[in-house]
Amino acid sequence: MPERDNRFPGFGFSGSTQEGKAVQVLAKTKPLLDLTDESRSPTRIILHLTWPLFLEQILTTLVSYADTAMVGALGVNATASVAICNSFVFLVNGVIMALGVGITAYVARSVGARNYEAARAYILHALLFLIYLGIPISLLLIALHRAIPQWMGAEPVILDSAANYLLITSLFRICNLTIMMLSGVFRGRGDTRTPLYINIAVNIINVAGNYLLINPSHEIRLFSWSVPMIGAGLGVTGAALSTGFSWFIGAVLMIAMLFIKKDPTRLRLKDFTLRMDPVLVRRVVNISVPAMLERFCMSTASIVVSRSINSLGTVVTAANTVYLTAESISFMPGFAFATAATTLVGQALGAGKKDLAERFAYRTVAVGAAILTFSGAMIYVLARQLVSFFTPDPQAIGLAVQCLHQVAFIQPVQVTAWILAGALRGAGDTKWPFYITAVCNWGIRTLGAYLCIRVFGMGLPEAVLCACADSTVRALLTWLRFRTGKWQHALEEKAVAPESA
Repeated sequence: MPERDNRFPGFGFSGSTQEGKAVQVLAKTKPLLDLTDESRSPTRIILHLTWPLFLEQILTTLVSYADTAMVGALGVNATASVAICNSFVFLVNGVIMALGVGITAYVARSVGARNYEAARAYILHALLFLIYLGIPISLLLIALHRAIPQWMGAEPVILDSAANYLLITSLFRICNLTIMMLSGVFRGRGDTRTPLYINIAVNIINVAGNYLLINPSHEIRLFSWSVPMIGAGLGVTGAALSTGFSWFIGAVLMIAMLFIKKDPTRLRLKDFTLRMDPVLVRRVVNISVPAMLERFCMSTASIVVSRSINSLGTVVTAANTVYLTAESISFMPGFAFATAATTLVGQALGAGKKDLAERFAYRTVAVGAAILTFSGAMIYVLARQLVSFFTPDPQAIGLAVQCLHQVAFIQPVQVTAWILAGALRGAGDTKWPFYITAVCNWGIRTLGAYLCIRVFGMGLPEAVLCACADSTVRALLTWLRFRTGKWQHALEEKAVAPESA
C-alpha cells in the first residue's frame, strides 16, 4: 500500500484523487490566485508567474553587468580573481540547490492539493536543511579558501586576491544559500513577487556598496558642479564585502517574510523546532539526490572545462567570463519560464489535473522559445557592444564576440531543454534530467572541450561549439522523456514507505 501520512490528511499522492479530496483538511485562508483554475487562460497564468521572475532576472543581470564592469575597470587580473573559483563554488552550492528542488516540488504539490499544513512542514524543513548543511558548507569554503583557487589553476599574479575574495564571500555564504533555498519556497507556493522585491533590495545594496568600497575617494561632475564622493579604494576586497553584506540583508528579509507575509503557508514561531521529521526528509532527499547528482555532474564538468580554458591564459579566462556574463541576458527569460513550469506542473498535479500540467508545460515552451528567438537575435546583433561594456581588452573582446555569435543561434533550443526539465522537476521526476545531463554534459560538452583544447590545440570558440551541441542534444532527449507521460506519477512512486513497498 502507498504511504499516506496521517499528519497531513490528503497528502498521500497515490491512490484516488477523489479520496484525497474527501479527506483533505483545508486552511481557511485561500491563496490570492488559484493557478489551477482551468477557466483562466494558461498563457495569462504563465505570464502572471513569469513577469516577476523575468524582472528579477533583468535586475540581477544588470547588477552582474555592473559588478563585472566595476571589477573589470581594475584590469583583467581583477576580473579573473573574482571569477576563477566560480565553478567550484557552484559545485558545493549545488547541495543546497538540489534540496531546494525537492522542497519546491513538495511545496507546490501541497499548495495545489490545498494542504497548507504539509506545505508549512516542508518550508520549516527548508530552514533546517540550511542549518544542518548550509553552515558546514560555508565552513568548508572558508577552510579551503586558498587551496581552491590553486586547484582551479590560478596564476601566481592573481592567487592572493582570488583567495581573499573567496574567503570574504564564504563568510557570508550561508546567507547566499538561504536566498537560493527560500526563493524556491516562495515560488513553489506561487509567490514570485516576494523574491523579486527582496532581490531588488539586495541588488541596490550590492551596487551601492561596490561603488563605495571598490573605488577610492574621488569627485564626480554634475553639470557645472564637482561633487566629492567617498570611497574605500579596496578593489577586489571591496567587491567581496559588498556582495557579502547584500546577501546578509537578503537572507534576513527572506526569513522574516516566511513568518510575517499573509499566506496560508505562513510559518508561526511556535511551529519552529530543530527536530527534523525523517519521513519528510526521506521524501525530499528521494527527489533531491538525482538533482544533487545532476548539479554535481554539471559543476564538476564545468571545473574540467574551466581548467582547460584557464590553461590558455588570463586573457582567455577573462574573455570566457565576459562572454558568459553577456550571454546571461538570455538566461533571464529562460530561467523565468523554467521556474514557472516547475510551479505550474507541481500545483496542477497536486490538484489532480494531469492534463492541465501537460498543457502548462507545452504552452510555456511555446512562449519561451518565441521570446528566446528574439533574445538570440539581439545577442548576435549587439555582441560587441555587450562585451565592450565589461572589459577594455581588445583580445578579450574579440574572443567573447565570436563566442556570443555562436550561442545566439541555440537560444530557443536551450530554453526548451530548461523548461521541460523544470516541468519534470515540478512533477518530482528528477532522475531523467540527471541521466540526460550526465550523458550530454560529460559526453559532449566536457569531453569535446577537453579534446579541442588539450589534444587538438584549439581555443575558446571551439569549446563553446561543444556547449552548443550539448544544449541541442539535451533538448531532444528531455522532450523524448516528457512525451512519455511517466513523469505524472513520479511523486506517487516517491511517496511509498519502505515498509510498505
